[in-house]
Parts: sequence; structure tokens; C-alpha cells
Amino acid sequence: MSHKVRQVAVVGAGIMGGGIAYASALAGTAVLMKDIAQRQLDRGLAEVDRLLARQVAAGRLTDAASQAVRSRITPRLDYAGFASVELAIEAVIEKIELKHAVLAEVEKAVSADAIVATNTSSLRVDDLAATLARPQQFVGLHFFNPVPVMPLVEVIRGTRTSDATLATAVGYALALGKTPIVVRDCPGFLVNRLLTAYLLGFAQLVFDGADFVKVDGAMEAFGWPMGPAYLADVIGLDTMSHIIEVICAGYPQRMTTSALEPTKVMATRQRLGQKSGVGFYRYETDANGRRKKVPAPDSYELLAPSQANGRREFSDAAIVERMMLPMILEAAVALEEGVVESATALDTAMSLGLGFPKAVGGPLHYANQLGLDKVIEMSDRHAHLGPLYVASDALRRMASQGSNYSF
Repeated sequence: MSHKVRQVAVVGAGIMGGGIAYASALAGTAVLMKDIAQRQLDRGLAEVDRLLARQVAAGRLTDAASQAVRSRITPRLDYAGFASVELAIEAVIEKIELKHAVLAEVEKAVSADAIVATNTSSLRVDDLAATLARPQQFVGLHFFNPVPVMPLVEVIRGTRTSDATLATAVGYALALGKTPIVVRDCPGFLVNRLLTAYLLGFAQLVFDGADFVKVDGAMEAFGWPMGPAYLADVIGLDTMSHIIEVICAGYPQRMTTSALEPTKVMATRQRLGQKSGVGFYRYETDANGRRKKVPAPDSYELLAPSQANGRREFSDAAIVERMMLPMILEAAVALEEGVVESATALDTAMSLGLGFPKAVGGPLHYANQLGLDKVIEMSDRHAHLGPLYVASDALRRMASQGSNYSF
């Protein structure tokens, strides 16, 4: 049985922690926002103030309402007041040793019946729960960046997460106006796992000589809000490479980092994307203060050594096929494994969490549109590229029986 969360603590005042604190306060929940550095707390609060100012400027909040939201957030450099919170969310960087240390502190600071959650994007909930005294009261709450805008929250159930903990976490996400999707604990959970398959497809294309600008153009024409090279720049090439390596390690039979050489070359040259001002593209600020991407011809020079067979031309259709097939096949496996309860839940998560092209609805809707026999034909044609392109036995059986995914 769940209960309404009236007071929450957020540990880590970075971009994600500040966003979670803002969303919670906006929904009427009292928030303790903790960090170890005053400078970081000040940055988190400045982000909250910026978001509230935008709400006021847009006429969505009055000055009085904005001040009321702001008053619900109390900054802390220690754990004072944590004994009264019902939910504490850890939102520190993706290093398991640091998360273990922080989670141990949080669990001791909160009451015996409080829930502790992690906002990890790639580390398994069970691995993080291994050192906790009350793993039944531990759950994953994976918000997406930017938290105030993105509607999805993956609620990750560890093997020891109780029904009551899960229900309370789902209720909290709903109270924020989010769409919670319950996901079984596994490396990368659902959205980042499938995104990894997609980005590995991109890396393989570039490794095989594709022009990243043409790849971006083809995938944006297909309906993605941004192409994979631009997306990599937005995520940060170092961050992206790290997350992909963590997730690939969880699926060694199907995922390999061997094709990641092009993105690693960029990262080792400190071409990290938007945050460093240059990645696949260069980033400049226009007269209105907006960041825009511009061509970076030297990217081709940096990529050339990792394209052993030189540059190759790929049609837009070939690009779409090679990019989308790994995601479809990984979605099929995730559903077979029970990572989510239904094809509908899977496609909803991909639409809300990644902006999957609306015209095709989601990976499994798209598989239905193509026809599962066509998906198998595509898989057989590209199987030489590696296990990521190999259809599962269950998907082959569905195709041979003329079945489709049910929605």
C-alpha cells in the first residue's frame, strides 16, 4: 500500500538534483536539497530561480506562487531534518563507490520507514542496494534531463524492492505530473538500454565510413528530434562513452564497444560536445544568446584513422535501416525478458523518454509496420555486423507464425 509523499530530500544539487527539487516543490512537496559544497547548492538554487522566473514570465505562475514554490526548498550542507522525510533521492554522479557511500549515509539519516531512491541512469539497483540495511525500501527513480520538461520516470524495481515501496514511488512520480513506467532492474533499464543499441548502430556506421552529418540528416528526416551525432554532442561524448561501456558490460553476448573508436577519438581530444564547445560539430552563441551548431570540417580529419576502409556513401534508407534495426531487436529482447509488462509500456517509454518518431509510434509499433518477416530479413542481411543485428529465436517464431506485437 502506498502513501502520499509530503516531504522529500534530494542529495546532490547538480542539474538532475536541482531539477527534481524544483519539480517536487512545484507539485507542493517540501524539499530538503543537500550537497557537500555551498557553491553547488548555490548553483542548484540559481537553477530553481531561473526555472521559476521563466514560469512567471510565461504567465504560468504569479510572483506570489513562485515565491511559495521557492520557499518549499531548504538547502542543506548536512543531514539535519532528514529524519522527517518520507522519500530521499540520491542524485550524485554515476560512480558506484560514491553512490554506495552516499546511500549508506542517507539510509542512516532517514527514519526506519522512509524510502531511499536512486536516480542512477546506468547502474543496477540491486548492485546499489547490496550494501544497504533495508533493501526492501530501496527503488530506482530514473528521471530524464531536463527534469521539468521530460514526462517520463522509469521506476526500477530491484529484486528486494517491496510492493509498498514501488507503489509509493509510482505515486510520487504521478504527483509530479510525470508518467511512471515500472521497469525490471537490468543494466541501462529500458530507455538507455535501447538508446545504447541505437548509438552503437551509429558508431558502427561511422566506423564503416559513413558521414555523420548525412546520418543526422537521414534520422531527423525519419522523425527523430535530433540526429545521433548531435545527440552525442548534447549528452557529452565522454558521458555517452562511459554509459555505453557500462551498459555493454551487462550484455556481453549482444553488445560490444569495438565500434566506439570514433567517439573515443573525439573524447580523448577533449571534443566533448556542447559542454566543451566542440564535438562532432562546433557550437557558437548567436546574437540572441542561443547556442547553435556549425560545421566542424576537422572532425572528418580526426575520424579518418578509425575508418579503416575510408569514407563510404550510404543512402538515407540504408542509414535508417542500420540505425533502427538494433533498437527494434533490443526492444524485442527486453520485452521477452519482462523488463516491462507490455509492448504498450515499452513504446510509451521510448516515446516519452527519447522523443521516438511519432509517425511510427515506438520500436515495436515500427516492427509491426515493417512486418516481422521484413525485420527478420533485415536481420539476416546485416548479421555480419555483429550480434546486435541478430534477431532472437522468439522473434523468429513470431515472424514465422505471422504474429504481431499486441497493443
